[in-house]
Amino acid sequence: MAQEKIVILGTGGTIAGQAQNSTQGVGYKAGQISVAGLLAAVPDLSQLAAGRTGAVLDALQIAQIDSKDMDWPVWRSLLQAVKAGLEDTATRALVITHGTDTLEETAWLLQAVLQPTKAVVLTCAMRPATSLQADGPQNLRDAVAVAAGDVPGVWVVAAGEVHAAREVLKVHPYRLNALRSYEGGPCAYVEESRVRWLGRAAVQYPGWTAARLEQLLACEELPWVEIVQSGSLQSARAVQALLAAGVQGLVVAGTGNGTIHQAMEQALLQARAQGVSVWYSTRCLEGQLVGLPVGQGVPAVQASSHEIAAHVIQVEAEGGLDAVLLPPSKARIAMMLQLACY
Repeated sequence: MAQEKIVILGTGGTIAGQAQNSTQGVGYKAGQISVAGLLAAVPDLSQLAAGRTGAVLDALQIAQIDSKDMDWPVWRSLLQAVKAGLEDTATRALVITHGTDTLEETAWLLQAVLQPTKAVVLTCAMRPATSLQADGPQNLRDAVAVAAGDVPGVWVVAAGEVHAAREVLKVHPYRLNALRSYEGGPCAYVEESRVRWLGRAAVQYPGWTAARLEQLLACEELPWVEIVQSGSLQSARAVQALLAAGVQGLVVAGTGNGTIHQAMEQALLQARAQGVSVWYSTRCLEGQLVGLPVGQGVPAVQASSHEIAAHVIQVEAEGGLDAVLLPPSKARIAMMLQLACY
């Protein structure tokens, strides 16, 4: 029987970033150090994995990019690598090094599509690897500790906190604790390499079928979906311009409880009538839409029990807009996946 392993997948990001000097915390270049180099910066990482599980570490470079530039080819390669790890009986868990800017979207993608029965742990840094106070090595060490615990699901580990893929958001551009879970807070804390869970597990829905996953991985690109935001003095022009350019889906970051300026709403209803998918959410950082009329909206999960559908409320009234119980950044990815494969 093959020895168990924890697979470390590198994608770049600030955790692999380099600056011109050790006191530089901004203006660095992300994704410069290989995943092997990141592992070498934490001398006892192999001992930590072996001591907890007897597993060895195995590193694989997927990409070396700034996560602000995340694209479908990298996501597709990452999905394929994580899928292979989940199917490999020798793989106990996976750790992914990633930039913070789009980490919340990648985490949700992996959870939604793969619904892993093993631990898949994303980690990151807010300071480059060359910094005097680099946070990446400790975050990587904590991520391996969480992976060794073998709690299934997609987790994000940073600043000693463990967040679930659905709830995590980046909320600050610079601080070390830039990630936060709304509204319930972290699912666990990592303290001296020990993980203290707070009793909340990742919500699991049935995963995608093998055929549908292969359909997704065969896509050369995902459908074009954009986020538009409603606010004061809003007009129909942005929606009309996107329609004219051929957009396939729109996610509206509405005010308050998903309310939309009347001028924009009329344009969105027109877009819906023309066959463009339109979902609305809220631009508020906390909470989700409440008070949807009973009998007029039904959770799509009743018709299709997968992660995407579980968060979409289909409006039965003809011509109405569908609500989505996800923040706009994740709702956009969900719509891309739905348009690509359903």
